Amino acid sequence: MKKTNKIVYIGLLVAQALVLHIVERMIPVPFVTPGAKLGLANLITVIALYTLDSKKDAFLVLFLRLTLSTMFGGNLSSFMYSATGGILSFGAMTIVKDLFKDKVSIIGVSSAGAIFHNVGQLLIASLIVKNIGVMLYLPILSTVGIITGIFIGITANYVVAHLRKLPMFR
Repeated sequence: MKKTNKIVYIGLLVAQALVLHIVERMIPVPFVTPGAKLGLANLITVIALYTLDSKKDAFLVLFLRLTLSTMFGGNLSSFMYSATGGILSFGAMTIVKDLFKDKVSIIGVSSAGAIFHNVGQLLIASLIVKNIGVMLYLPILSTVGIITGIFIGITANYVVAHLRKLPMFR
């Protein structure tokens, strides 16, 4: 991919992630699992991980989305939760994708990212409240994370399959 094309593509991915983040903020939080969200913006991170040549470029998409979403309507607290969850999620997805390339599909990579996003957020929460007991919420969030990770993975699988038909991604 040419440098100009890559810059434009990264810009489009960041813009799409911001739109999905804003849409997701408008969805009411379910009463059964407070704090659980669909992770729609993470769809773009998964797509970036599978379509961009370098992991640095995919991480740039994540970093720009985190920074800009905080500027557009977040605060320091939301940035801490999002950044920790996002970075841990990105690391887990990268490791699972590289180590289990032939054994795990994009759906499994997405689910691993969803689980580790929850782990990151609960780690920050336990540091803030100075109580490791917050981690007792992990099984509930992991169950929801696996379900949303599968949803995001299936969606990303369709998008990546269609993107691979374009001459730019062959």
